Amino acid sequence: ISVMGERFNVHTQLEHLQAKYVGTGHADTNKWEWLTNQHRDTCASVQGHPDLLNMIAIAENESRARVRFNLMEKMLQPCGPPPEKTEV
Repeated sequence: ISVMGERFNVHTQLEHLQAKYVGTGHADTNKWEWLTNQHRDTCASVQGHPDLLNMIAIAENESRARVRFNLMEKMLQPCGPPPEKTEV
């Protein structure tokens, strides 16, 4: 395979991954999008690890169900509304 063909193949695979998985990032990702993805990933990770969920529930003196609910709410807009886009 030629060098150009290989570059095209890698670029196509990267585009496919970015379309399939939200949060993989790309050249146009801004700070707000990156931070939002980080916060959502963290909330999802805490919910997926029972020991972390238990630790937070004990620290906040809440039930695990309430902590899970609060984390789900935080996933909606963890960093506030998106910034206004400026015209270039």
